[in-house]
Amino acid sequence: MLDKKVADLINDQINKEFYSAYLYLEFSAWFEDQGLDGFANWYRVQAQEERDHAMLMFQYLQNNSVRPVLEAVAKPEPAPADRMEVLRAGLKHEQYVTGLIHAIYDAAYTVKDFRTMQFLDWFVKEQGEEEKNAEDLIKKMELYGSDPKGLYALNSELAGRVYAAPSLTL
Repeated sequence: MLDKKVADLINDQINKEFYSAYLYLEFSAWFEDQGLDGFANWYRVQAQEERDHAMLMFQYLQNNSVRPVLEAVAKPEPAPADRMEVLRAGLKHEQYVTGLIHAIYDAAYTVKDFRTMQFLDWFVKEQGEEEKNAEDLIKKMELYGSDPKGLYALNSELAGRVYAAPSLTL
């Protein structure tokens, strides 16, 4: 049986993951409006990943006889009006989510809930990848984004990103 605090934190994280998906859909729409369909695609794939993260946590609660309680998902703030600021906002958000995952892990560690810690190990690793991807995108934009040909090439690269469902087993 899951510790109540751990279960509550995971349940709250479900909502935060759905919010992340909304935020990235906002970013995707903003880039689409800018004519950068590759960037829009990159953030649509991000949104799909966040929805899957929420569903993994949803299923984990159910597998541990805890009924998930769904809350309203907050409307995201409009995307910043500058490409670099959108990318920086994405990195800042991933860093925030990393902190949330660490807080759940810490709560599980405190009560010696090793099964939940093992479940969260995947999310800890995933957050490292998410932050690195966001940092890499910022670096590429800094290198190529002010040059129209470079921006075109980067946009084309991002258009090729495809969604791959997580392979985490519960």
